Amino acid sequence: MSSVTKISEHRLSAHRIASEEEALSVARELADEFSSGASRRDLERALPYEELEKLAASGLLGITVPAEYGGIDVSNVVLAEVTAILSEADSSIGQIPQNHFYILEALRHDGSEDQRRFYFGRALAGDQFGNALSETGTKTVGHYNTRITTDGVGYRINGRKFYSTGVLFAHWVVVFALDEDDLLTMSFVPKGAEGIEIVDDWDGFGQRTTGSGTTILNDVYVTADAVVRHHKGFERPTTIGSVGQIIHAGVDLGIARAALKETIGFVRERARPWTDSGVERAADDPLTISRIGEIAIRIEAAEATLERAGRKVDQAQITLNEENAVAATLAVAATKVLTTEVAIDATNILFELAGTASTKRGFNLERHWRNARTHTLHDPVRWKYHVVGNYHLNGVIPPKSGAL
Repeated sequence: MSSVTKISEHRLSAHRIASEEEALSVARELADEFSSGASRRDLERALPYEELEKLAASGLLGITVPAEYGGIDVSNVVLAEVTAILSEADSSIGQIPQNHFYILEALRHDGSEDQRRFYFGRALAGDQFGNALSETGTKTVGHYNTRITTDGVGYRINGRKFYSTGVLFAHWVVVFALDEDDLLTMSFVPKGAEGIEIVDDWDGFGQRTTGSGTTILNDVYVTADAVVRHHKGFERPTTIGSVGQIIHAGVDLGIARAALKETIGFVRERARPWTDSGVERAADDPLTISRIGEIAIRIEAAEATLERAGRKVDQAQITLNEENAVAATLAVAATKVLTTEVAIDATNILFELAGTASTKRGFNLERHWRNARTHTLHDPVRWKYHVVGNYHLNGVIPPKSGAL
């Protein structure tokens, strides 16, 4: 690779995770540490720089690297569960690496041998890739105004990205831009490259510390060997969209788990029984017990569906063809629907059962609802119902998309 793309090689290597069991164990250890400050970070919008450095050093950012490049290529079941574990502790931290893993999956499919060797190596060393993808002011969310144009042996990128989740903490800004033929490219640009301005202006009411601000690209130079032809990933069957979406499902599952845990704790320790319940403790109210059981069962169902979807994505990665890619897409769409719905319902039921006292600002329990409502807006589940229904009813193959 060129000298430009070697800028981050001075970083110390991260811990090398040796197995899926270790990946889950490391995720749980980090989650225990991250959870204690999650509410404070949300209230103060204190960005988790230190936490992201620990995440990078832990080796988790390299767990999807294929074995032939030195990684352990974890199952997508494990990847989703690692995400859920981190997201239960702090859903902003759980979401931040989503783009990182999406980028690595895109690299697996469409990167050159040199690109895979280099960037997979950087992931194993602890480098984080942040995305500059989504824009506002375009015809749809799938359209882009950002452009990459030829400049000698390299390229120049100009544009403005509105959602840039994780870029504030990343070592590389991965920019998605259209080339002269209106084909989508993915470029790896070192964080401090000339012409990049990263603005910390994300003011959404949920996922407040994801660093999802604006990235401005002003004549940013990128070498030819740092550009991946990302459009190719949607011209044939791949697992790019499925991997990206199953991680989003893991975030929502983590939020649902956190909400249920908070509900159980509040009902046991603080809530009062309703006047007509005839019981001494809120935890003995039969209607409350039933609602807890309902949401616990739905979370269990979402977990099972997530695991099944992960296995289908694994199969599609092992034997990549239209049939397996479609099966993975449909299974991930189903789990994304279920985790979206259970995350929103679990965060609503939290207040229904915990009562008025649970809305006190000091508890900051509403962060779970705010996070669920914000994160689940990434792509509409109503269209996932449509995609699944159209396949079963009319035999229409799902569109090849990063959102499926």
